[in-house]
Amino acid sequence: MSSNLYTILAEKYPFISIITYGAKQEEFVCIIQNADSLVTCIYDFGSLRSDEERKLFLELGEKWWWESSKLIGIDLFLKNEFVQFQKCLKVLITRECNLVIGPCTSLALLSQRKKRRSTIVVKKL
Repeated sequence: MSSNLYTILAEKYPFISIITYGAKQEEFVCIIQNADSLVTCIYDFGSLRSDEERKLFLELGEKWWWESSKLIGIDLFLKNEFVQFQKCLKVLITRECNLVIGPCTSLALLSQRKKRRSTIVVKKL
């Protein structure tokens, strides 16, 4: 795909990611369910066969993107609504994946706690 097409896709569907995979650089248009140090799980848009499935996939992706915190995967946020897309779930080896464009969700980010730091300014007299 051209970089212009990537830009258009990112603006219209900000929840969609594009990754290349393996030595052949196979390209996947997808929603990333979870990525960790070993495996990356994706819902592959290209494996959907009907226009109705594609339309619903994009509608649910949009719902997840705008209504969730984006820290949890789409399948956890939309539990029952997204079950029908289990057939397009693919598990890939992370070290062979290259994120070209789009968001990447990871459950590992949920477990990281951020420490709050405070700064006190003292004026000497």
